Amino acid sequence: MALWRPKAHRWGTLRLTTVGRRTARERSVIIAYFEDGPDLIAMAMNGWAAGEPAWWLNLQAHPDAKVDLVDGPRLVRARAAQGDERSRLWARWRELGAHLDGYAALRPSQTAVVVLAPRPDPGP
Repeated sequence: MALWRPKAHRWGTLRLTTVGRRTARERSVIIAYFEDGPDLIAMAMNGWAAGEPAWWLNLQAHPDAKVDLVDGPRLVRARAAQGDERSRLWARWRELGAHLDGYAALRPSQTAVVVLAPRPDPGP
């Protein structure tokens, strides 16, 4: 799957590399995102099925990760959006996906909105 930048009315894709919570090995997955200032915003969904995606479980155990964007790699730290921030970011996702609330209702638990915030490069 190719990587692409988000546009005004369309999400983009990025490659997220996490550290496995059980294996401590790197795991990569391509996910949808949009930009919110310097942050990259994703949804922790498992095809709208029950259960959390492995990448989100990995990030909860090891929040530091790497993303590959069309523009190149970036180091990030993940966290779940809460409260008003989650509401604001969910509303933005809703603008990008007309049936978002209907699909989300198929899940037995609330879908996490994941903030991938930039972190400094530790250097050599």
